[in-house]
Amino acid sequence: MDNGDGLRWYGVPGRALVPLTEDAGLHVARRMRRELKHFRPSVDLAFDEVIAGCRGHLPGSPERDGEWISDELVEIYQHLHTTGLAHSFEVWQGDELAGGVLGLALGGAFIAESKFHRLTNGSKAALIHLAEHLDRQGFALLDAQIQNPHLATLGVYEVTDKEYRRLLRRALALDVEL
Repeated sequence: MDNGDGLRWYGVPGRALVPLTEDAGLHVARRMRRELKHFRPSVDLAFDEVIAGCRGHLPGSPERDGEWISDELVEIYQHLHTTGLAHSFEVWQGDELAGGVLGLALGGAFIAESKFHRLTNGSKAALIHLAEHLDRQGFALLDAQIQNPHLATLGVYEVTDKEYRRLLRRALALDVEL
């Protein structure tokens, strides 16, 4: 995280985890399930645009409170992308980027760093499609980091630090690809 004083490690007490399936607790309202059909998901097709959207620098994306993704952090994410660790998960309506999630894939864990939308429900659709994609690929963990009311509607739940470390160790031991 960069709050203007240089890069710093940021942690939270407890973590917000996204269930990967509806059986595991992912809640997708009927209306949202119908809307998902209008979003086409992709992986790593628009990495730089997703970063720009997460920063609030993409035309049509809402302004963001505090630009914690500094230019230096962008360079780090771009480097991690070239190594295969940082990824973007996008959703499209036609040829228009509707929303996306920026994150890190480590073993069977995907740590969502940030998300954005340009079209209504774009970030929610990206997160739901991401969860479903991760489940199909054999991932065990989708870490949203911080709980909020928007995420809670999807069934996102919090775990203690101790439980998170246990789940993360198990996920890191998996050999899966995004």
